[in-house]
Amino acid sequence: MGDALGAPVEFMTRAQIQRDFGPDGITRYAPAFGGLGRITDDTQMTLFTAEGLLRGWVRGCVRAGSTYSGVTAYAYLRWLQTQGEQPTHRFESDSKETGWLFTHRELHSRRAPGNTCLVALRTTKSPGQPATNDSKGCGGVMRVAPVGLLCWRLQHQQSIPDVFALGTELAALTHGHPTGSLTAGVLAVLILLLTDNVSLTGALSRCKLMLRKQRGHEETLRAIEQAEILAVSGLPHDVAIAQLGQGWVADEALSISIYCALVARSFEHGIILAVNHDGDSDSTGSIAGNLLGVQHGVQAIPAHWLEPLELREVITTVAEDLYAFKDWEIGEIAEDQTLTQIIWQKYPGN
Repeated sequence: MGDALGAPVEFMTRAQIQRDFGPDGITRYAPAFGGLGRITDDTQMTLFTAEGLLRGWVRGCVRAGSTYSGVTAYAYLRWLQTQGEQPTHRFESDSKETGWLFTHRELHSRRAPGNTCLVALRTTKSPGQPATNDSKGCGGVMRVAPVGLLCWRLQHQQSIPDVFALGTELAALTHGHPTGSLTAGVLAVLILLLTDNVSLTGALSRCKLMLRKQRGHEETLRAIEQAEILAVSGLPHDVAIAQLGQGWVADEALSISIYCALVARSFEHGIILAVNHDGDSDSTGSIAGNLLGVQHGVQAIPAHWLEPLELREVITTVAEDLYAFKDWEIGEIAEDQTLTQIIWQKYPGN
């Protein structure tokens, strides 16, 4: 919902948004990409992140010999194909097993994808290896919320440092600067802890402790601390958000989203704050929606945002699978091999 609400105003200033939508800014879906409630590359890549993680789980049950980041790297290459592009280097994979998500034609649409993601995926020489650029754009952090959700279901198998590492690794596939990837590690852990009913302030404290152990953490740590300070400053929200930046780079996008989640009176209030500013409104709306969604739950989402949302059923199915996967009895020794075949067809483990 944050992505879809922010999509029409992504490249507008706050003054332009207020000029076009009134003093409260944009509060309901407006036309973008040919319709209302249309998602952007943020939600597209989030869906392919989830699909990659689920395929990694399925592979571990049925086969072996891979990692979540390695399998998800191929999911990102499938997303690249939905954008009408092909990787420069050919890789060995079963192209016939593209999986269920790829079949949804609505995803085969360019929605202002980030150039860093396109170039990094197009030119990668070995899927699963970190990008060699120096980008700290927000295209890595905005897509990793599924890491926290999946790992919450694997709590006894994944430590919090493991979750941080996986979020960081997935962002580093396209964004080579430490800020471009460490922010994703933070978001993954925040989603995990918030889903586990830890307060946002408590979750931020634990993330900051982990951050301080990472090389190149200074920008990300400073961005989090600035968001926390401004959240209790009493400044008007638009003034505070302007001090945090515009969200094009990862640390700014994360800090704006954290600020909005800290000061939000409700899910709706926080999302509206997160999209009505200069800059990358759909990405900050997406990240803030991740944080507020796990805190408030689906029942807090206004019907006028939920009902027209593009690919709502697909998003719902992927979300439900991120919860249900742990209970799938699949694999070579499973009693119900039919279920194994059904799940494999949906999420082929390659």
